[in-house]
Amino acid sequence: MSRTRYTRHLPAAAVAAGLVLALAACGGSSSTSADGAAPSAAADELNPNADLSKQSLTITIWDGYSPKDLPQQVEQKLKFPLKIAIHDTNETAMAKLTAGADSGVDVAFVSGQYAQALNEQGLLEPLHPELIPNLANLYPEASQLSFDKGTKFSVPYTWGTTGICYRTDMVKTPPTSWNDLLNPAPDLKGKVTMMTTERWLALPALKAMGASINTTDDKQLAQAKDMLLKAKQAGMLYDDTTFGAKLDKGEAALVEAWDGWCPTTNPKIKFVVPKEGSDLWSDTMVIMKTSKNKEAAHAFINFILDPLVHSWVAENILYKVPNKAAMDLVAKNDKKLMQDNAPLQMTPAELLKGESIVDLGEASTKYTRLATEISANQ
Repeated sequence: MSRTRYTRHLPAAAVAAGLVLALAACGGSSSTSADGAAPSAAADELNPNADLSKQSLTITIWDGYSPKDLPQQVEQKLKFPLKIAIHDTNETAMAKLTAGADSGVDVAFVSGQYAQALNEQGLLEPLHPELIPNLANLYPEASQLSFDKGTKFSVPYTWGTTGICYRTDMVKTPPTSWNDLLNPAPDLKGKVTMMTTERWLALPALKAMGASINTTDDKQLAQAKDMLLKAKQAGMLYDDTTFGAKLDKGEAALVEAWDGWCPTTNPKIKFVVPKEGSDLWSDTMVIMKTSKNKEAAHAFINFILDPLVHSWVAENILYKVPNKAAMDLVAKNDKKLMQDNAPLQMTPAELLKGESIVDLGEASTKYTRLATEISANQ
């Protein structure tokens, strides 16, 4: 079973610059309606009987996040050519999508809070559910994500949570709290890591405090900063990409990890969501308002939601997909994969206990500043 790694996010020093510049390029934050939802641009009238062979499609996605033969699959099934552009981070994608005029991208794969930011700028085409019948394959919980309740402008591609990944042979007492990461046992010094990506750097401290991971309260953020500085001064190390490999080799003992990156195929490695709770992240598919191939874009998303297609993600990247039919197929066809990868066994109900990360607009710079100060402090 191959397992491809990719980078969803930039290290903290570079993170917010992309989103802030992206929003600035679009003219800042837009207003929201009384119920808190951002106003969406009116949906274009689409032809459900359009000749897709006369259209083409360009998508932007992370490297390794889809099958290598996806263009061939699409052309064979849907009869139009597919071009894939690669972005390494959400911020890279945002810079491309918000640079002005037509980016040339029809469908973008971005994380939920970035989809929300794009929609708030009126850059997304509202979904036409009648053109995506395979939406019926999604879990009901997939329509309850805070950044897009009702699945109006984005379709979740993957979802998961963040927790503590640890080696049972190196950690004497199994962790149950974020405080076990922030204040590890002395014998673990030099073998504990956190992520530097700004929202995930702040997450352990905020949850340990009982605060929201979307808080913009200056006092709470100051308290979180103090906790993070103490952890750094006590010897905390930072790793956003190789912590899984280090756990496998025994070079790390206890790390903050996205669930799909915790190598629980190693029987000595376990994953736990701390008792204070965690996040619910999702990577999504969105259709750009500037797309001239919107019927093809909807057909593509519908194709991805086919269980045979979507199950590839869980089988190869080991991230859960919010597609019940696809996950049922994985459980049926590869029982060992499910048994060996505990995070894949998490239910939608368990995931929904997590707090969705949402776009904070201009207030996101507070997290940038916090991450920069932690990074700069010696």
